[in-house]
Amino acid sequence: MESLFAKLSSQNVNIPFSGKTRTEHDLLGNKEVPVEAFFGVQTLRALENFNISGVTLKFFPMLIESLALVKEGAAEANCELGLLEPNIKDAIVEACKVVKSGSLNEHFIVDMVQGGAGTSTNMNANEVIANMALVSMGKKKGEYSFVHPNNHVNLSQSTNDAYPTAVKLAVIFSNQQLIDGLKSLIDAFRAKGVEFKDVIKMGRTQLQDAVPMTLGQAFEAYAVTLSEEIDRLEQNVKLFHEINMGATAIGTGINSDPDYAPLVTKILARITDLPLVQAANLVEATQDTGAFVMYSSALKRLAIKLSKICNDLRLLSSGPRTGIGEINLPPKQPGSSIMPGKVNPVIPEVVNQIAFKVIGNDLTVTMAAEAGQLELNVMEPIIVYSIHESIELLRNGMRTLKDECIEGITANEEHCRNLVLNSIGLVTALNPYIGYENSTIVAKEALETGKSVYNLVLEKGLLSQDELDNILKPENMIQPRRFTKK
Repeated sequence: MESLFAKLSSQNVNIPFSGKTRTEHDLLGNKEVPVEAFFGVQTLRALENFNISGVTLKFFPMLIESLALVKEGAAEANCELGLLEPNIKDAIVEACKVVKSGSLNEHFIVDMVQGGAGTSTNMNANEVIANMALVSMGKKKGEYSFVHPNNHVNLSQSTNDAYPTAVKLAVIFSNQQLIDGLKSLIDAFRAKGVEFKDVIKMGRTQLQDAVPMTLGQAFEAYAVTLSEEIDRLEQNVKLFHEINMGATAIGTGINSDPDYAPLVTKILARITDLPLVQAANLVEATQDTGAFVMYSSALKRLAIKLSKICNDLRLLSSGPRTGIGEINLPPKQPGSSIMPGKVNPVIPEVVNQIAFKVIGNDLTVTMAAEAGQLELNVMEPIIVYSIHESIELLRNGMRTLKDECIEGITANEEHCRNLVLNSIGLVTALNPYIGYENSTIVAKEALETGKSVYNLVLEKGLLSQDELDNILKPENMIQPRRFTKK
């Protein structure tokens, strides 16, 4: 038994074990299970077979809670149909409430990356809930003649309908947390847009001087582009409202009551307060993973926008003497083990890396969805892991970006204005007043001599200083103006 406890310890199962065991069995034979464990023999098989990522179910508590919701809804439906004794139903429902509280998360020990189309995850939930139900009835763990993981907790179900339904619920709940974090980040960008509304700077296209704008306009644009992603996430997550409970193995509903599918869907909608509906075709719904592809694409799109913004922040803060240097990011840590005084843009850098991971996860989801065969997609576990990891990374990354970077950004206002006045791109703002030919001459001479556009326009008598200063007022350069015909 020493090897069993050593294995549990090596895989970060943080449960205080006494060293005592109970004997459980499955179709492969008997196995010793720690007496303190709420999981059982099939969960231990999975622990032995799938020591893959080191990331177990306990890392995603929303998924555990959703598994409990599915089992609770199934127990309610089975009891209403007369298939489950009321006392067993009550014990299962009570156990599900305990699981939803998070107090048994350490007993969800199977790796997120697993073979078997999610069976190990489903059985981990079935065993924990069964043993918790037994304890609530005053029985010992493993006394499955009273409450059985398969016969009672998994009644009228298969992994192939219970698991994807739980996953969909978990994504719906996690999506709201993600959106809340996104809204908070948007507010931070918008606040900077207001703070920097009078800071004139040079806009750039293709990394070349373009035309003047304000720093506030740049930050407001970031707020707007991220706001668009709220709609995308809310739209795509609605695909998960369609569930396949009652499909059982392949969608034919074998081993379930004819009234079970609509009833369990109705009960789940009630206890989750979500507009859940039964899939129109349960055979199709059991094999299809298109909703995950769509939702993952929304996560990818958000990641791409965040990464682009972080690229901009790193460019705009580059320097301090030889870069653009228009903004200052909050200094977070020394940036070099060899270069004294160097401070790096570590927060935008980490968000860039998060984005790369999310983009890679989206490709994984795409390939796993494509790999489905016939009546089931057995690659769902990697889809589930990838999507939940992406949500968690984005949520944490956006919080870090807001708290540790955006809120502390300051502007180098005088430097920004000097860059505008010395920029060749300033001639674009003067073009309607001095004409294209004169603008070209001024731009060429400025490049060749190093003189400023401002001074050359005055030297050539193309405009008076009052006229030039009026044109170059920030409010006159950052929005459309009415012109008279020449």
